[in-house]
Amino acid sequence: MRSRRILFALLWLLTFAAQLPAATPPTRPNIIIILTDDQGYGDLGCYGSPSIRTPNIDRMAAEGVRFTDFYSGAEVCTPSRTALLTGRYPLRSGMAGNRRVLFPNSAGGLPPAEVTLAEALKARAYTTAHIGKWHLGIHAGSRPQDQGFDSTFGLPYSNDMDARPGITAKDRFSAHPPADGWNVALQRNGEVMERPADQTTLTKRYTEEALRVIAAANDKPFFIYLAHSMPHTPLFASPAFKGKSRRGIYGDVIEEIDWSTGEILAALRRAGLAENTFVFFTSDNGPWLTEGAQGGSAGPLREGKGSTWEGGMRVPGIAWMPGRVRPAVTSEPASSLDLYPTALALAGAPSPTGVALDGLDLLPLLVGQRALPERPYFFYRGTELFACRLGEWKAHFRTQSGYGQPQPDVHATPLLFRLPHDPSEKYDVAATHADVLTRIASAVTAHRATIVPIEPQLK
Repeated sequence: MRSRRILFALLWLLTFAAQLPAATPPTRPNIIIILTDDQGYGDLGCYGSPSIRTPNIDRMAAEGVRFTDFYSGAEVCTPSRTALLTGRYPLRSGMAGNRRVLFPNSAGGLPPAEVTLAEALKARAYTTAHIGKWHLGIHAGSRPQDQGFDSTFGLPYSNDMDARPGITAKDRFSAHPPADGWNVALQRNGEVMERPADQTTLTKRYTEEALRVIAAANDKPFFIYLAHSMPHTPLFASPAFKGKSRRGIYGDVIEEIDWSTGEILAALRRAGLAENTFVFFTSDNGPWLTEGAQGGSAGPLREGKGSTWEGGMRVPGIAWMPGRVRPAVTSEPASSLDLYPTALALAGAPSPTGVALDGLDLLPLLVGQRALPERPYFFYRGTELFACRLGEWKAHFRTQSGYGQPQPDVHATPLLFRLPHDPSEKYDVAATHADVLTRIASAVTAHRATIVPIEPQLK
């Protein structure tokens, strides 16, 4: 009798369990990287701008993690974008050289053998979309769809290339640049849609494309790489934003990018995707100071775009993922090289086989607020190592302004700055900290031993 009761109980439990809904495994998070072009450290409200209104990005920073010491992967755009999408210093792939960026007549581009973040995520069944500026090559093997992106919409390179005859540098940084001054094409999946691109519409159209990708995702995870064409000069804003900022056309452009970011975050909230989407906002390098009023601000930092001083490579860095990324402001040093391993960790994807990554997974810091291990960060200008940061210390072996200084100053004894005390790099303390220089020299020696010469692409 007792055995029959046990049998009936087991049958009832099995029947009840069969009626329960199947457990739904957690979906892989969506990933969005928003990259601006030549935006300085001091060009957002949350980074101290007194005249540019950025309420949406400021809210993103308040809800997420704002880095005070975040670095781009290089001092100018082509190598910087290479670093972000490969997780590697650009000289490892030949994407650094004396010709500092790719031009329309360049023969090279990102080598097909490089495993981009898009390719790594596609292997985990992600839909991948490139929107905006590419600037990693226009030839077969180097184009977005050759490098793992399912779709691409934007410009093949910088918005000041393909200049029409008679266009000068003065036209480029004018407050009212000629609308037809640059014959750069707007392309979708390699096909020319508009030439010249109507640059007053670019930010709006890039935003609409991002919203389209989000809406079409259904339940499939997506990766959006949104690389704005501006505030690289020439500067253009749509009628809704032109003339509205206290900072002139430069501020108009940033405020439209702020609107764009707000639209994307709002779309994620409406779709119920905010808690399952990792969004990171940053810039490809510091402000183009030689553009005068049409260039941005590095805030308290020294120099700007093109240099390895702090103003050339320390940029805004904001991580957002409500419910998972815990709100904080951190002074932990990090860089765009870290976004690749961080995205792989989020997606549960392995690192590419046989590939030396230079970044570090940021999730322990973002999720648990645990300190990152101390590691060196190397500042290259082209193929030359100019500086190294280790902890709170930065040593300069060579120094050169971003533009206008033909040859670098070479320092037999490196300059040394303690960045938390001196973010403007004014006070060289090398004479009293020989031990720090010894530690940095050891890190440089170890790093150089990992560099394998490769065919240069920037010729």
